Amino acid sequence: MKSPLLNVFSLHLDSHKVHTTEIIYKALSIALHWREREGLNGLPNSPPNCSSFAIRETTHHKKMASLDPSNSPPNHSFALRDATGQCFLRSLSTKEASFNGFHCSPPRYSTPSLHTSPLSSPLRTFNPNPSNHTISLDASYKCLSSVLKKDGQILSIAISNGIIYTGSDTNLIRIWKLPEFSECGVLKTKASTVVALAVSHERVFAAYGDTKIRVWRRTWDGTLKHIKLATIPRTSGYVRSYISSKDKMTRHMGPITSLAINISDNILYSASVDKTVKVWRISDFKCIENIPAHSEPINAVVVADDGILYTASDDATVRVWRRNFCRGAWPHSLMVTLPAKCSPVKTLTLTADGGVLYGGCTDGYVHYWLKGWASGQLQYGGALQGHTHAVMCLASVSNYVISGSADSSSRVWSREHDGQHVCLAVLVGHRGPIRCVTAFLGHAGEEVEDGCTICTGSLDGVLKVWRVSRTKSGSGGFVKNDYFELDEGV
Repeated sequence: MKSPLLNVFSLHLDSHKVHTTEIIYKALSIALHWREREGLNGLPNSPPNCSSFAIRETTHHKKMASLDPSNSPPNHSFALRDATGQCFLRSLSTKEASFNGFHCSPPRYSTPSLHTSPLSSPLRTFNPNPSNHTISLDASYKCLSSVLKKDGQILSIAISNGIIYTGSDTNLIRIWKLPEFSECGVLKTKASTVVALAVSHERVFAAYGDTKIRVWRRTWDGTLKHIKLATIPRTSGYVRSYISSKDKMTRHMGPITSLAINISDNILYSASVDKTVKVWRISDFKCIENIPAHSEPINAVVVADDGILYTASDDATVRVWRRNFCRGAWPHSLMVTLPAKCSPVKTLTLTADGGVLYGGCTDGYVHYWLKGWASGQLQYGGALQGHTHAVMCLASVSNYVISGSADSSSRVWSREHDGQHVCLAVLVGHRGPIRCVTAFLGHAGEEVEDGCTICTGSLDGVLKVWRVSRTKSGSGGFVKNDYFELDEGV
């Protein structure tokens, strides 16, 4: 049985047979497309209430009810009419189709820029040696806990003596106790947006969006308590410096991005988008030095146990500074500038012994430099690749390196004895860029070398705790574990 649609086109074509047949076939395809759009299948046994189509040949001046080739105009246009009488004009033209009315546009390719957005896809202009790291399936990992508070974005995190501190968009610093990861207190101020945290010697330093640093002392008198000590810079000192035109010396002129503590010298470093690093003496909370470190905003600062200072900037460099133990206007002097392959450096981390420096960049790579034990000079070691967007945070514990990215994932790397890096796990679960990360060895407070526990904070407002471990079989070989287990508890 023929389809009703085919009966419409059972016509006798004479002089314009080829041309008109081509037009009819195109019209038939349009009719079938419209039937599919209306949810019809176009089969002969379609329900009686289905719309039936007729094809009419028209001109711009009049409509013609016949498909007689003698009456065919030189330029055809067709109208599809359903049973309801509605017409849907479709024209045939030999010109190229115009896409001006489309809402989508063809992809545009941008040239490499020094200030690549952290949420943009990386520009793979640099191809590191692929042999410097491999992917391993010899690790098991899972999410132990997932907590969502009404604090907005999680911006900073720090850990010390089994206590985790997290800062967010609000004026609260939440305190979490390990190993159960239960909330045990908050630190509240009038200022909001805790952009950086650092903890050392029972003191908590927090940088806020108002370019000031708050300091608390932690006590353990039966219960955990925090006593606020100071706000840096002090208000009285700020007024005096403003009057004496030394405002730029005692306070940052832009938001603070990172904090680092030199334990041996008892000083605090603060980096800012104002392109400077300020040195604060912890004993009296005074600014003792202002370092114009970079030509672009500074994103991260870390300090080694030997007092060497490292700064990372949007100028795509990492700079190394040495503190000179002498009196003078510039106690810190620049040692060397490390290029980061034309990509802004967003975060830094050091191994515990200071032998390896890692820098996360907006191109998605984690570059690292090795320190020579004899010369003390830093040499470029390679890059870890895997992230598709900017690396926003890094953490290092033992031989593990953890990276958090704007692609909403976190990668766990293991540095082997031969210098190669193995990717143990890709932690996926956040729905926003990972802004901060910290890690500690073992699980439930146990200092063991078979794995690490990781805390990640994201711009989605969720704080997650992960457990990554390397397991071995009875024969001493690694057990292949290629599953991902997610156990969330809010």
